[in-house]
Amino acid sequence: MSYEAGSKECRHLIEAKESLLSAMDSLSNISSTDILQIQIKEIYNKLEIMHDNRKKIESTPNYL
Repeated sequence: MSYEAGSKECRHLIEAKESLLSAMDSLSNISSTDILQIQIKEIYNKLEIMHDNRKKIESTPNYL
């Protein structure tokens, strides 16, 4: 994932998503972790939505 300027909240969301990607990568090398990988992907997708919403909020002219 590339660097993206933004608020502290956006940076934390990016860090959380990167951590989940790392966890999914590690789990892909362990048998019988399919369900865990699916659950982590669902959490990742929720964080992605939160991040998109945050970017929309911060891009509005009246933000700050």
